[in-house]
Amino acid sequence: MATVQQILDAKGGTLHTLPTEAMVVDALKLMAEEDVGSVLVMSGGKLAGIFTERHYTRKVFLAGKTSPTTPLADVMATDFYGVEPGQSAEACMAVMVEKHVRHLPVLKDGELAGIVSIGDLMKSIIDEEQFNASQLVRYVRGMN
Repeated sequence: MATVQQILDAKGGTLHTLPTEAMVVDALKLMAEEDVGSVLVMSGGKLAGIFTERHYTRKVFLAGKTSPTTPLADVMATDFYGVEPGQSAEACMAVMVEKHVRHLPVLKDGELAGIVSIGDLMKSIIDEEQFNASQLVRYVRGMN
């Protein structure tokens, strides 16, 4: 099974970040422009939280707040669950299921190194299964 670092290497290293002072509307625009479901929220060069589409729905829209006037600091998750580059995709999926999250910041020596989403993990697992299936087919054909 692939490691988090292998998944990050395959998807590229672009991090979508905003400062804690940014407004929710800034995060929504960035997520729409980059076609991502989360933004990492930074303070003083350190990861302070994460803001996702779910946070918008629950903490902004359903709470009757407005995205142009609500700072990310007020609605971001600060109790995020991070993973390390050496962890497996399987371990990440277990964390996601247990904690009911879809995005995991990747921390290397306490520093932000990337983010993996449920989609990234599923792609990695599907790619690996397709490779295994093709190897099996090649093996079987070689036996005939």
